Amino acid sequence: MLHLPFDHHDLADRVSRALEVYLRAVGTGQELFSEYSLGYEPNPLREDSWERIRAALSPPLGERFLDDEQDEEYVHRRVKAQFQRTVELSSGDMGVSGYGFFYWAGLPWRTPVEDEVSLVSFSWPTEYLEAHGPVRMRELALELASLLPFSSGHAGLAFFSPNHSGASLEGIHTEAFRYPGLDVTHGCRFQGPRVDGVHWLNFLGSPVLEAVGGVAGLRARLHSPGVTVQEMERERAVVTLGLWPEAGDLERGDILPAYRELARVLGPWLYACPSHYSFHGSNPEETRRWWRRFLD
Repeated sequence: MLHLPFDHHDLADRVSRALEVYLRAVGTGQELFSEYSLGYEPNPLREDSWERIRAALSPPLGERFLDDEQDEEYVHRRVKAQFQRTVELSSGDMGVSGYGFFYWAGLPWRTPVEDEVSLVSFSWPTEYLEAHGPVRMRELALELASLLPFSSGHAGLAFFSPNHSGASLEGIHTEAFRYPGLDVTHGCRFQGPRVDGVHWLNFLGSPVLEAVGGVAGLRARLHSPGVTVQEMERERAVVTLGLWPEAGDLERGDILPAYRELARVLGPWLYACPSHYSFHGSNPEETRRWWRRFLD
C-alpha cells in the first residue's frame, strides 16, 4: 500500500507503468483475476476488459480541477463517489487468489481536501512469497514504489479481502489480536503525511523522513538485528525489518521487538486511530488497542 499526495492528473502515467510491472511479474490469467471494478459494481474480467482498465488509468481529459468543470452532473457524480478514478482487480467469483490491485485517486480540487491522499496497492498470496523468496519480493516492492511519488507506504503480511470499503475483524478477530504483524486496515484515505503503522517494509518520504533525521538519523536510532535502512531516489527511504515479513505471536511471547523499536521512533508521525472509527465486528476501544499494538 502506497499513499500518494497527488490526484490522477499527476499519477496516471506512473500508476499505469506500475500496474504493467506488477502484471508482468504475476500474470493476467483467470486463476489470478476474475473480476474488475471501475468504482461501481464488479464485472467479469474478460480479454476485452483490459482495454477499459487501461483507459480508466489513462491521463484525464478536460478541466484540471473540478472547480473549473462546467458539467455539474459530472462533478456531482465524482463528489458522490468520493474519487476521481478508481480501478480494482480481484478474484471474487473464483475464490480469493491473494492477487489484487487497487487504485483510488482523490478528487482534484484547487484547494485539496485536508489530509486526503490517493491510494494504490498490490497484493500477492503467501505462496508467491514462499516460492520466490523474500529477496525477490522486496525487489519487486521497491521497483513498484520507485515508480510512484509516495509520501509513505508499506508492504508486509496482511489480511486480504475483496471488500476494500472498510476494514473488518469479523471472522479473524482472534488472529488479528494474536499476530500483531498482520495488517487489516486496507489503507487510510485521510492520513495526510502521517505513517500508516509499522510493517515489514516501511517506505518514508517527506516530511516524515526529514523529521526523524533522514537515513542517517534512522540508522543511528534503529539497533534491532536484521534491520536495514536504504536510501531511495528523491530523498526517500525504505526501512526493512528483517529478511522475512513476520506475523509475531503474542501467545508465544513473540512481540516483534524490531517493529516496536521503529514504532517508538516514528511515534509522533504515526496516524492515530480516529476516535469515531471501529473495525466491523469490534468496538472502538478494541480497535484503538489493535491500532496501538506496537506502542502500548
